[in-house]
Amino acid sequence: MRFFITILAILLASIPATARAQAPMPETMFYQPVETDAGIPPAQWQHIWQDSAKNGIKTVIVQWTSHGDNDFGGADGWLARTLRLARNNDLALVIGLHMDPDYYTRLSELDTAGTEPYLEHQLGLSLHQAALIKNEWQLDATGWYLPLELDDWNFQQKARRDMIDQQLHDLAGHLDAPLHVSSFTGGKLGPDAYAKWLEALSQDGIHVWAQNGTGTQTLPKIARRAYLEALPCDIGIVQEAFQQTSKPDQKFSAIPAVPDPSFSQCHPVSVFELRYLPWGAVLRQQ
Repeated sequence: MRFFITILAILLASIPATARAQAPMPETMFYQPVETDAGIPPAQWQHIWQDSAKNGIKTVIVQWTSHGDNDFGGADGWLARTLRLARNNDLALVIGLHMDPDYYTRLSELDTAGTEPYLEHQLGLSLHQAALIKNEWQLDATGWYLPLELDDWNFQQKARRDMIDQQLHDLAGHLDAPLHVSSFTGGKLGPDAYAKWLEALSQDGIHVWAQNGTGTQTLPKIARRAYLEALPCDIGIVQEAFQQTSKPDQKFSAIPAVPDPSFSQCHPVSVFELRYLPWGAVLRQQ
């Protein structure tokens, strides 16, 4: 009997992950708006949101509603109309705020003293965007998402981490719904130090999402596993539903991939992002 059990275990281990029974789709999904999405007609968006709900999605985290000078048409623009359709399909919205397209460049150029006023200004723009969404776009948000992602390259220094911790807690105190942030690691902090940073950020009701890194594969699998294993259960895991095909010095490109459900047992789970999921394929064709 032990012989047959051993053989069965070997056979199961040899089956590719894509051929095994897939884990249930997370109930939370990211959507990252780009201007080409404006070409999707409302009827198509209606199908996209309906299919999202049919596949178990209950909450959509919108990456941003302002990107540099682009507000996607504002209260009467295509993005606002699209998000209203999502709400009409009973999807809750965690609405992204303002993104500076030069964010990572600016962080790499500034010293810690210069970083503080820069981030204060950016968070102020996001607070202003939240007011616009509420008063002009008239969208109900179950949460607010800050698209300025955190990483242990730009926040390797403890002084910078302490600074952004305080600024985020101040921002959360001025919002009328929970603040969501996301992070990724480049291996500059050890797994335990990275986990402690995210745990500190999660205090005072801030929802922290950690990207699992399977799509970008910046770190080898064994390192990614160590970082994810160190995270406390209240830190959310973002399952990347893509495989990056571009090199670091090229414009980002990726193809769909099956999300890795590892480490989702005790964590909140989300999937990134809509265009890489089967019912969002039309977004990649624009």
